[in-house]
This record gives sequence, C-alpha cells and structure tokens, in this order.
Amino acid sequence: MIDSHVHLDAPRFDVDRDAVIERARAAGVDAFVVPATTRDSWSRIEGLSERHPQIHPAYGLHPWFMERHRDTDLGVLDRWLEEHKAVAVGECGLDFFDADADPEAQEALFRDQIVLAKNHRLPLIVHARKSLDRVLHELRRHPGVEGVLHSFSGSLQQARQAVDLGFRIGIAATVGFERARRLRELVSRLDESALLIETDAPDQPGPGHRGQRNEPAFLPEHLAVMAELRQQSPERLARRLDDNCRELFKLDEEST
Repeated sequence: MIDSHVHLDAPRFDVDRDAVIERARAAGVDAFVVPATTRDSWSRIEGLSERHPQIHPAYGLHPWFMERHRDTDLGVLDRWLEEHKAVAVGECGLDFFDADADPEAQEALFRDQIVLAKNHRLPLIVHARKSLDRVLHELRRHPGVEGVLHSFSGSLQQARQAVDLGFRIGIAATVGFERARRLRELVSRLDESALLIETDAPDQPGPGHRGQRNEPAFLPEHLAVMAELRQQSPERLARRLDDNCRELFKLDEEST
C-alpha cells in the first residue's frame, strides 16, 4: 500500500523514524508521499527520500505557517522544483480555522503555487480547512491542474465538484469514527477512481489510537473501514487506491 500523505519529516518521528518505516513495511505500507510545509523542511524531506527510495517528496508552503514564510520563498520554490525531483507541489491551500487568519495573503500564496504546479506540470496537494468552497473557487480559475484535496472533510457534492476539476479525494483515519457520517457516506458513494488513502501522520489518529501519535503502519485499519463501507474486499480496494496514487503522482511500480 501507498500512504498518499504522511509527514515523516516531523520532529515527532525523530526518535524512531527508521523503526516507524519498518513497522509500516511490516504492515504492508511500503511507499509514502511526504509533503513539505515550509521552506526549511524541503532539504530535510529530500534527504529522507535519498536515504529511503520509497519516500516520494512534494514541496510547498502550507497556509498554517504564514508567519514563517518569507517574501522570497515562492521564487526559491520555483527554482527548487527546477532542480530537485518532486511528485507534487504542496502542501498548499487555505486554512481559515484561526480567526486571525489573513485570507487575502493565504489566497495569494495559494494562487501562486497553483501557477507553479501548472508551470512545472505537477499535481497539487491541497489543504482545505474551513475554506473548501474558496479552494474550489480558486481551482476553477486555473483549469488543467490536477491533484488531491487531502484529509477531505466536505460534502459528497463538494467532493464531486473537486473530481470534476481533476482532483482526487484523500481519506484519512477520521473515516473510522462513527460520528463522521458525512465522510463515511462520501466514501461509500464516490467512485473508487476518485479516492486516495492517507494517514496524515503523526496527526489524525483513528479511533483505535486516540491520544497516540499516528503512524503509517495504521493505514490498513482505515482501509478496512473504507472497504466495509464500500462493500469491497480490502485487497481489491487497496490495489485500486494504489493505482490511483501512482497515476496522480506518476510513481513507477519499482518505487512503490
């Protein structure tokens, strides 16, 4: 299986990162898409991908860290994408959870990264919290870009709008919570070609790991939930999710 969104560079993995990767592989998760959040993380993720060929890096500027981004970062990102292998631009997007967020600054940065993705012919990894309609609006203004809306929490209607724009829907372990009725309905009804599976580790553990650090080794647990919701075998669904991930990020089978 491929974990389509995991922050293996996070400091919470510093004490046992190699063991985390080995536990994941023992659980059948043997490839990882690792998106960046700030300029400072790019070289760290590249280093991880050099040591672990099953790690596939994406580079971007996350809206939650606006205070860390510098005016020059976008130009540096453009040059970085020219000179370094990447499977996507991201993690980027909009996050209006904080009442003090600056929507205009976030939207400008998001738009610029959409343009970079288009120029570099790369997909986008999009973060959308309390901002999904605005994210969809921005994506409509830039036809021809594909990607994934990661850790999706919107409605089935919004998911279908995203799919019509060329985007996949990333499903995190929150699908395992009974109260996540809207997400569970979406997983049961959306075409399987539109779905990806992710942990977003070390964040967003599922119901079996409340209060714990999330890990990619837990991915099969919410695969089982998704398969049950879709009335499919986990093995069949895993193959399709892997195919979707390879197609979007242009991954070759040898590295996954």
